[in-house]
Parts: sequence; C-alpha cells; structure tokens
Amino acid sequence: QGEPFWGGTYFPATPKYGRPGFTDVLVAVENTFRNGKDKIEQNRLAIQEALTRLSDKQPGDALPDDLADRTAEQLMQAVDMRYGGIGQAPKFPHVPDLDLLWRAHRRGHGDSFGRAVLTSADAMAEGGIYDHLGGGWARYSVDQIWLVPHFEKMLYDNSQLIEHYTRLWLGTGRDLYRRRVDETIGWLIREMTTADGAFCSSLDADSDDGTGHSEEGAFYVWNEAEIDEALGEDSELFKEHYGVSVEGNWEGKTILNRLAKGEPDAATEARLAVLRAQLLEIRAPRHRPGLDDKVLADWNGLMIRALARAGAAFSKPEWVTMARRAFDHIVATMTDGDRLKHSARDGRVLDVAMLDDYSHMADAALALHEVTGDATLIENARAWVATALAHYWDDRAGGFFFTADNAEALIVRTKTALDNATPSGNGTMVSVLSRLWHLTGEDTYRAHAQAIGTTFSQDVLANPMAHAVLISNLDLLNRVMQVVIVGSRGEQMTDAMLSEVWQAGRQDTVVSVITSGETLPDGHPATGKGQVDGLATAYVCEGPVCSLPVTAAEPLATLLAPGG
Repeated sequence: QGEPFWGGTYFPATPKYGRPGFTDVLVAVENTFRNGKDKIEQNRLAIQEALTRLSDKQPGDALPDDLADRTAEQLMQAVDMRYGGIGQAPKFPHVPDLDLLWRAHRRGHGDSFGRAVLTSADAMAEGGIYDHLGGGWARYSVDQIWLVPHFEKMLYDNSQLIEHYTRLWLGTGRDLYRRRVDETIGWLIREMTTADGAFCSSLDADSDDGTGHSEEGAFYVWNEAEIDEALGEDSELFKEHYGVSVEGNWEGKTILNRLAKGEPDAATEARLAVLRAQLLEIRAPRHRPGLDDKVLADWNGLMIRALARAGAAFSKPEWVTMARRAFDHIVATMTDGDRLKHSARDGRVLDVAMLDDYSHMADAALALHEVTGDATLIENARAWVATALAHYWDDRAGGFFFTADNAEALIVRTKTALDNATPSGNGTMVSVLSRLWHLTGEDTYRAHAQAIGTTFSQDVLANPMAHAVLISNLDLLNRVMQVVIVGSRGEQMTDAMLSEVWQAGRQDTVVSVITSGETLPDGHPATGKGQVDGLATAYVCEGPVCSLPVTAAEPLATLLAPGG
C-alpha cells in the first residue's frame, strides 16, 4: 500500500559498532513481511500516528524570555565534563547545543559553561574524529573519548564546526582553534569544491585498503612501520605526539590523535606541521574514499554562512570570495525565479526544494550581506522568505511545513522545529525573519518569527535541548544588539569599526552600515542619527535605547563586550 512499517538511518555494509549490516537488515525485514503481518500492522499504525503528530501542531503560549539560560542549565547536566561532548557514546558534535552553552557563558552564567564548551572543543580538535593531516571532522565518534570516528566527512558538520571554532577563537585567542578552521577550509578547497565553486556533500568512510577490500578508515589510518619509513629520524617525535604505537589503537592500526599529549609549544607545533605535510603528501596516492559530489542548496547555505563569518573574523577576504562564488553559482543554476531547487549534479537539477533550502540559503544571503554590504543579497533573502511564506507556511496553525504545498504528496506533511544533523529549518527561519525585521522594519517578519515560537512552544518546553537553534534565535529576536555604522565601506575608520564587530564574536548582533545620505527604517532605534563632525560614527542599540555616538574603533569594542 506504499505505507511505512519500519525504517532506519545508517547501516554499514557489514555488521559494525553494534549496528547490523545492510544485508542483515534486508533479510530481517523480508522475514517480518512474510511472517509477521500483525506486527507490521501495529508498526504501520504507530508510525502513522507519530508522523501525524509531527504535522499537527497546536499553538501554545509565548516561550519565556529566560528559556535560553534555562536550557543551557539543563544541557550542563548532559555534558561529559571529563571527555567533552553531550551525552555518552556515540558522540556527535551537537554544535547548536555547544553554541547555546557558549552564549550562556558569555552572558556571565558561570565558568562551568565555558569549561564545558572548551573541554568539548579541545577533545574534538585533538581526537581521532579530526583528520590531523588533511583537515576536517568526521561525522561522529563511536566511543566516549572522541578517538575512533565513523570516518565519513559531511559538509554540514564541517560548516557548523568552522563557525563554532571561529567563535571560540574570537573568545579565547587559542591558536589551536584558528589552525583547525584554517586546515578545515584548506580541506574544503582541496577536496570538496566543484569546478564551479560550489561545495560537494560528503566523503565516504570506506575505501580500498590496497588489497582490493573496502575498509572503513583505510585512507586515514597508519601502522608504525609506515610512519618510521616516511619520517625517518623525526618519526619518534611524531609518534609521541600522535599516539602511534606498534600495536595501534584501532584494529592494529593507529588513528592519529593528540588526546594524550594535547597542544604542544609553538616550536614543536611548527616541526609537527612539517611532518604532517610530508605524511599528507604520502597519503595522497592511497585509494580515496568515494566523493558524493552532489551540490545541495541547504548544506551549501550552511557553508556559505560559515565562510563569510570566518572570512570576516580572520580577515581572510579570499574565504568571503569563496562563499560568494558558491552563492552565485546556486543562484545561477539552482533557481527558477524565486523558487530554489534542492540538488544538482552533472548538470541535472532536482526540482523539489525543502524548507531547509530556503532557510539556510536566506541565512547565507544575510551573512554575506553583513560582511560585504551588497544590498542585492537582502533582496535574495526577502524573495526566498516570500516564497517560503507562500508555499510552506501553515496558515492554520503557524510554522513552516518541510515540503511545499505543490510538492509530491507524502504520507503526512511534516512540520517540526527539532534540530537534527543540520540546524532546524524553522529554527533558522526565526533568525532570518528576525534579521529582516531589524534590517527593513517590516513587521510581518517579526510577527512570523514570533508565530514560529508559539507554534512549537509545547514541543520546546517538553524537550528544550532538542530545539537549541529555535531557542537561540528567539533570543536573537528578543534581545538583539543592533550596531549601526554611519560611514562608507572601504574607508579606514568604517572598516576598523566593522573589524571590531567581527572580533567581538557575538551571536546576537545585527549590523547596518549606511552612508551619511541614507536612512534607517522607521522605528529603528537609531533612526535620524548621523555622523559626528563628518567622521564615521557608530551607535550600539539594545531595545529602544542607543549608545552615545562613537567615532573610533576602541570605544566601539568596549560597547560590544562582553555578551551574546
């Protein structure tokens, strides 16, 4: 009848890490289908009921103003303070949760919040989940200590982690975090960028181990003899810092990691960098994991935003250029008017776009706008939001459906604000709508952002830790810091002020740069405020109140710190 009675997410080819192999799954499903009709009917009804609950949302009350802080306190109960991360094995990065904790720390809610985030960041940066030679993070760790990864690399994970480590570098100045961002973007350029400048989806976990057998992690792991042969007299230093031994730490091989040694001094790090480069070159001819070179609009949107913000923070205009090139490629090849398309490969484009495509591409457009000042990017975001409101919005109960009103009919039309491997589409739309409201003054954006909060309020209150993106972005709607610079981009002081905005590393700011002849929307707290003595002038506004004007970068930095 075309109705589901069972499902799953990922199954390896053969049994591994407590998961059945895919052929075993097929045999079990076939056996149940033939011999367990009653069980199938029970499952079918249960799945139908669960899916229906995902679409049938009854609006509740507005969420409390202190929900972000309360959720951060709950998250602290789930943090592994010894090894880092949320919960136990298998461990996923859970960047939205860590970002929410970091915001609580920045707002002064105790050092323990900061320690939770930094312990996690250090473990993920030094563990085997990170590719210490080529850059980039694997999808998750199968163990508690971040040593053994599932070696698949996903674009969506690395985009979120680039932005997260950028934020942590801004808050701590730790060079480890800067290097991880730089190395991961290096991996993105080298292995994940199409000829047109867009970004591929993923790298497989498995590859040929050199004997004709496909093995998970074969491309990444080493034995001691290989390290000795490659590095000669320098091998002892490398083995000491990266946990290489004759017995290995995984099936007789070594997953490179620095969990035991941690970050070395600067001189040793410089020596190790040379050795890593040598090993990367030696690794290159190995049979490579399969590349999924589909271009997905939503995942590209995540990476475009990350590159724009990292480029601004690290003063790397080439990263912003990369982001803009990918953005322009998607606009040129994956849109039909104001309708987005979801995926493209080898010139073949899939027509069906989901909510996440609109939310993440609109978010990317606004991030690029803040960094570059290109006003056409606001129009991109406005057009995509208008399309989402026309074709995805639930006029009866509020919130966005995952699929369009003219998409192929499924069992149910789901609507959720849960974060999964990628940030929630509804949660992200709260950020997009909030920013558009602050930038344009059009109240419809505020009203729809608030409606998303009430639509999902019962779900959020029942399980706040699964809604970190929505909670964080509602915080942006309600407690935004608006920074207005009256000046011209490209002028020394205007650019110096913008640099201070990026260096502040806040997650709660909306930035507007206007020339002395331009005006802000009616109702903006800085409406009517201009330059002082013809100089570039900044105002920092919270709620309806703005600071006194400042005409230098240093006092602006003081106004921006600390906080969200």
